Amino acid sequence: MSTIKWSYSSLALFKQCPKKYFHLRVAKDFKEPETEALTYGTQVHEAAEKFIRDGEPIPPKFAFIQESLDMLNKLDGAKLCEYKMGLTKNLEPCDFFSEDVWWRGIADLIVLNEEKEVAFVVDYKTGKSSRFADTKQLEILSLALFKHFPKVKRVKAGLLFVVAKDFVKTEYQQDNEKAWVSWLEDTNRLEEAYKSEVWNAKPNFSCKNYCAVVSCVHNGRHH
Repeated sequence: MSTIKWSYSSLALFKQCPKKYFHLRVAKDFKEPETEALTYGTQVHEAAEKFIRDGEPIPPKFAFIQESLDMLNKLDGAKLCEYKMGLTKNLEPCDFFSEDVWWRGIADLIVLNEEKEVAFVVDYKTGKSSRFADTKQLEILSLALFKHFPKVKRVKAGLLFVVAKDFVKTEYQQDNEKAWVSWLEDTNRLEEAYKSEVWNAKPNFSCKNYCAVVSCVHNGRHH
């Protein structure tokens, strides 16, 4: 079997339900429907990227993100927008599209200051509440950033909830290699599923109303 390729979102999907992962990412016989929330989120990300990268004015309908982006723009360092990173199975930095890529991730914004050995990683969120904010995505992006930019010793990371007007902050140190343990445990389970071809359903909150795999017996729309 060739090396598995994964991202934060694909691993989260596998952990939520291996059967759902199989149908959406392996067999690809079901597709997640495009939602208004997803489209809206994409538009906000594009507006933020064009403003910070190109200085393009923010469209009036997204004026509410101006203040937050102005704050990010003032940070000292090179601004890397929608920055793509890859890692090999040996945790070595590689191109996002490299043949031996193992992990892939895209940071909405990295502010890189190698001179001060620090970087900022920001992920934009368009949800209406930050109550269930999950910073694990920031952790894997930070771990990869340390590999791609070895001069950086500290990453200040945050989930910027542009609608809820909240900024959930966390911080990571370069010398914390133990942080990889849980990621490797989860990816080993994913690899085992590929090898054994066993993809068991894991009933969860999304089964009844949200899951696209309508053939599953746990799905509320199953016939």
